[in-house]
Amino acid sequence: MARVKFALSVPPTAAPTDLVDLAVAADRAGWDGFFVWDHIHLEDGLPLHDPWVLLGAIATATRQVRLGALVTPLARRRPWKVAKEIVTADHLSGGRLIVGVGLGWPASEFTAFGEPGGDRERGDTLDEALEVLEGLLHGGPVEHEGQRFRVRTRISPGPVQAPRPPIWVAATWPHRRPLDRAARYDGVYALGRDTAGGLTLEQIATVRARIGPDADLVVPLEPPLTPREYAEAGATWLISGPDAADLSTPGALDRFREVVTAGPPR
Repeated sequence: MARVKFALSVPPTAAPTDLVDLAVAADRAGWDGFFVWDHIHLEDGLPLHDPWVLLGAIATATRQVRLGALVTPLARRRPWKVAKEIVTADHLSGGRLIVGVGLGWPASEFTAFGEPGGDRERGDTLDEALEVLEGLLHGGPVEHEGQRFRVRTRISPGPVQAPRPPIWVAATWPHRRPLDRAARYDGVYALGRDTAGGLTLEQIATVRARIGPDADLVVPLEPPLTPREYAEAGATWLISGPDAADLSTPGALDRFREVVTAGPPR
């Protein structure tokens, strides 16, 4: 049984300098990962900062912690623009970037800008965008002629990590298509049907069987389950962190900073 890793997932609702300071504290306290949410807006109207600008600052301020967006709604992005952001952040961090992707939520982040918000169309776009993104990140020529994207180019430089940074795909239990998509890449960020956790140990073990023995299996840490129980079920990363509303209440940032500086619950 491999050692499970511990990461923080943080909504970018606090001031950018505070978020960078939290990442530095996580780095010093021995957390394995520091991830930020990727949203345009939230339905409760909370302020949000851009995750990729934050990741550039976090990359230069930290030394060991893995970092990334958890998750980037690739279906609403141009995959070549995301590829350039990934490569630059990977260089700034010295090869510590992890790429988290998913359909995106809520659907209003699509429909508010005149883009289709249905699951099927977003899923089709995500699959094609992943194909383009992976090709660009490998650094060779990309010849892609699809329904949504037509690409004939290569990007330079390539990422620090070879052949590319790991890609984690978000999947909601028990939907088969997202799990099959995740099995084609390096890991799955597995979520329950109605919550950002909600998976039993038996369901986690089933996800592990679906994605194979080598991929990362990333799940939210939910007490009273212990890290050892998660690891025995097949999880490799455990995610903790506040929700957007919690981090925005008075005193919440200081309380969360105490959690960060205390280190992961090994």
